[in-house]
Amino acid sequence: MFSHVILGVNDIEASKRFYDAVLGALGIKPGIHNHNGVVDRYFYRTPTGSFGITQPLNGEPATHANGGTVGFNMTSPEQADAFHAAGIAFGGTTCEDPPGWREGSVGRLYLAYLRDPDGNKLCALYRPPKV
Repeated sequence: MFSHVILGVNDIEASKRFYDAVLGALGIKPGIHNHNGVVDRYFYRTPTGSFGITQPLNGEPATHANGGTVGFNMTSPEQADAFHAAGIAFGGTTCEDPPGWREGSVGRLYLAYLRDPDGNKLCALYRPPKV
């Protein structure tokens, strides 16, 4: 559904360590450095899309979107737990309910929420196959 998602960060190297860890739990290679002549950025690319972190181009501090969430698809509850644990180990903080199964209007989901070092909210989401 998305071609790319880019988040603003304040400490580009700390954020790279965080995202290398959480996205590494999904089998995604470490971020590729890019300097566009103004700021440093890192991009994580897969065949289905790109995720990037950047220092804000306007020179202002990065802030998180209150109410915003970036969701990452997981292949299992264990992968969601690994994503969450890697995030906590590399400067993230848990938020919402603890990782686990939730029942809702879209059915049963396994969710693990955390915030990155800049406060951006992330969600590891596993949707079991329909039987």
